[in-house]
Amino acid sequence: MQKPPQPQDFALKETSPNIGAGSITGDKLSCAYDLVEQMQYLYVRVVKAKELPGKDVTGSCDPYVEVKLGNYKGVTKHFEKKSNPQWNQVFAFSKDRLQASVLEVSVKDKDVVLDDLIGRIMFELNDIPKRIPPDSPLAPQWYRLEDRKGDKITKGELMLAVWMGTQADEAFPDAWHSDAAAVGPEGVANIRSKVYLSPKLWYVRVNVIEAQDLVPGDKSRYPEVFVKVVLGKQAVRTRTSPSKTINPVWNEDLMFVVAEPFEEPLILTVEDRVAPNKDEILGKCVIRLQNVQRRLDHKPVNTRWFNLEKHVVVDGEQKKEFKFASRIHMRICLDGGYHVLDESTHYSSDLRPTAKQLWRPSIGIFELGIISAQGLMPMKTKDGRGATDAYCVAKYGQKWVRTRTIIESFSPKWNEQYIWEVFDPCTVITIGVFDNGHIHGGDKDGGGKDSRIGKVRIRLSTLQSDRVYTHSYPLLALQSSGVKKTGEVQLAVRFTCSSLINMLHMYSHPLLPKMHYIHPLSVIQLDSLRHQAMQIVSTRLSRAEPPLRKEVVEYMLDVDSHMWSMRRSKANFFRIMGVLSGLIAVGKWRRPQHPPHMDTRLSHADAVHPDELDEEFDTFPTSRSSDIVRMRYDRLRSIGGRVQTVVGDLATQGERFQSLLSWRDPRATTLFVTFCLIAAIVLYVTPFQVVALLTGIYVLRHPRFRTKLPSVPLNFFRRLPARSDSML
Repeated sequence: MQKPPQPQDFALKETSPNIGAGSITGDKLSCAYDLVEQMQYLYVRVVKAKELPGKDVTGSCDPYVEVKLGNYKGVTKHFEKKSNPQWNQVFAFSKDRLQASVLEVSVKDKDVVLDDLIGRIMFELNDIPKRIPPDSPLAPQWYRLEDRKGDKITKGELMLAVWMGTQADEAFPDAWHSDAAAVGPEGVANIRSKVYLSPKLWYVRVNVIEAQDLVPGDKSRYPEVFVKVVLGKQAVRTRTSPSKTINPVWNEDLMFVVAEPFEEPLILTVEDRVAPNKDEILGKCVIRLQNVQRRLDHKPVNTRWFNLEKHVVVDGEQKKEFKFASRIHMRICLDGGYHVLDESTHYSSDLRPTAKQLWRPSIGIFELGIISAQGLMPMKTKDGRGATDAYCVAKYGQKWVRTRTIIESFSPKWNEQYIWEVFDPCTVITIGVFDNGHIHGGDKDGGGKDSRIGKVRIRLSTLQSDRVYTHSYPLLALQSSGVKKTGEVQLAVRFTCSSLINMLHMYSHPLLPKMHYIHPLSVIQLDSLRHQAMQIVSTRLSRAEPPLRKEVVEYMLDVDSHMWSMRRSKANFFRIMGVLSGLIAVGKWRRPQHPPHMDTRLSHADAVHPDELDEEFDTFPTSRSSDIVRMRYDRLRSIGGRVQTVVGDLATQGERFQSLLSWRDPRATTLFVTFCLIAAIVLYVTPFQVVALLTGIYVLRHPRFRTKLPSVPLNFFRRLPARSDSML
């Protein structure tokens, strides 16, 4: 089935921005910022003042500084009754918007009616010096204040530094920008560029072995005991012990996700199911994670006995009761050999284990220049007209970056550049564009959320080393009315490899750390733990200052990717059909030998559930009650979600086969072609009997020479790119 071509408007476009990288005339002095267009700024650093004269009746002053350039005006905070204030604030005026030839810096006295001028300093723009990093910052100087006539006043000096620079200046991130003049002082923190770090995540493994000497409330019955473990918002319980005694045995593993620093303890309760909806707590144990052993491999840690405390309520107060020493036998450890998944493995940006001792050296660096956006859609209404306050977020590894917010612009220019260390080429960077809904300080503007505009993913293994890619990426949003283009974002990217041999060697390693293969976690466990990891990351980053909000983090991490979607399932099915189209054409030549016959086992008609039969013989549309239909629909969504995942995985494997010779990952295809050439030569000069003999010896080798780790060809295959990172 032939796919219709992608609309031209949704396609990737190559661009030629005016950046330093690859340019002969590029400014060599600003090579640290060579993936973005240079932007010139006038910087004013207001440091402090001394011996300011009093203007009030009391002889004191409430000073603040006003920095004015044409129509743009920046104001520092004011101090109550202070003649030697310290501000240390930076103001940045974009050279593109300079409409005046004189910079005016005034010191004023805050008053109820009219603010008095204490003194001012004037600068001609032509006389202001230029500063180009890596030159040291310009040293601030003392300036004597002048009155309105230009005469020096008897007392009062202001310490300033004024210079012309670019966005590569270290003062840039913390500066008050003239294009954000509409934002009040309390909202400036919400529009600045920032770098965030994801918390370090660990898997906590609790192996509940057995308990001894439990004291049930009702001694006339056999206790039905289970263990419930709570860590923060995560709660997991064991099965009910099959040995219904006061010495129950479970030997069951429970897994949790936790982030450093460890804030919540592990709370464990042993409970007895005394009635269908009633549980009695037989004992409680609180374990601090700071004291838990950390392991780096699959070797088991030592077991420990923990005392169980019984809590009783006396006169409305909870008190510990020490009647008899019940205890529980457990093995608890922080598993540092796993990678804690908070993203989908199809487009993960980090695959390293938690424990830093197990990290391999980096293989290179990745640089991202976030240049600009064009044609953004209005995301909200301001003063009766559409407006967008756009910013970008990029996530790779543990480092998140956020550009500054450009106020009320459908074509914002950020021109900010960021860099990451790369440990594995088969990883993906995610860049999202958002509309800032909190620029007027906190949630005063109705408590709105930051709206999604669109998202871009770039797989590093598809990039050639040391080449600068400049493209305009369409921002596509899936809405109830269909796919909608919400604008374009212009990016420049460069992947620089420090050692080609190390990087090619990575293709022989497993994609995930060894523990995932030696002691694999089940699919259900991984899904549950990934959801918990995403919740922890979004909670921690939303508590940063300024916050990276929960809706932003969840969109970047694809929190809803596992949900059932008819569209995704159809897309995955057609991906498989595209992969298998050649085999299907060959298969049509075959003819059946005998006519088929009914097979009840094949049809699953011999072991069918009554409700499934009732559903099958139901009328269309349904004649059943809404509760039954809702139950069946939820069941269908649950099954559909699993089918969708399996179909997507099958399509991914097929696309990896296709990518062997498609040069999408140029290094992988080079390795494969080289291997095929060598294999062809070896098979040509080696007799077939020898090849068959060596293959048989390898397949039938002793278990001592086998390993649970996947083979080198399988590792190589799993690292090949698929089209899963191009799916909405």
